[in-house]
Formats: sequence, C-alpha cells, structure tokens
Amino acid sequence: MKDVIFDDFQNAVDECLLRHRSILDILTKYQESQAKVNRAVAKAVTSCGCVKLSAEKQPLPEDCDSEDASIEKLSQCLKTHLDGTLCEGCREVIENELGNNLFYLTSLCNVLDLNLYDILIKEYDKINTLGKFNLR
Repeated sequence: MKDVIFDDFQNAVDECLLRHRSILDILTKYQESQAKVNRAVAKAVTSCGCVKLSAEKQPLPEDCDSEDASIEKLSQCLKTHLDGTLCEGCREVIENELGNNLFYLTSLCNVLDLNLYDILIKEYDKINTLGKFNLR
C-alpha cells in the first residue's frame, strides 16, 4: 500500500510540474528549497526562540579508544545540539519547506526516470543490513 502512495505522489508531482521541467531548473529549485529549509530552522532559533542551539565539541567516552568502547555507547554520548521543541508555527513552516523540498526531489527523480520508492527501499535495506556500521 505504501508503494502506491509513493507512486501516486510521484505521478502527481509529474503532472503538477509545468514551469520548471528543465533539469537545470529542477536542480536549482531543489537547492533553493533546501536553503529555505535551512532558513526556517535558523529562524526557529533566531526569531522565534522555540529551540536553542547549544553547540560544543561532541563529548566522546573516555574509553573510546579501548576495546570495550561500543558504537551504542558512542551514540548515547553524541548530541543534536538542540534544546527545546518546535512551536506550532515553526513546525508548520518547516514542514511546508520540507514538503517543497520533497516535491523538487521527486521532480528530479521524475526527470531522471528514477522511482523514489525504489530509492527509499534500497536505502532502507542498506541501513538494515549495515546497521550502525552504515556510519555517515
């Protein structure tokens, strides 16, 4: 069922995209939409203040170099550098910008004759197969 939703979404995007069908237009609109996501997150911090950044060097366990160090222990130590939660207004703006970004990502898939669901499944399988060893 979920693959049908993905395919329906991909087809709907293909039907809606009229002005920016050129690969160059899609690439630049995709990049612009990513910048708007970044801007919306930054505004949640700087204008609204519903979330705060508290960034510093990531703390590593003291026994990180020892044989007893584990990936689980490391993942428990690493932080997001965010304090607080998004307010409804910021959440709505960021969701909207992420939706636009998803639209242009899907447009890029359409122009390149790629299936977004297939890409998601391949990435999901890779994550499940490699688990924590799929470090990025």
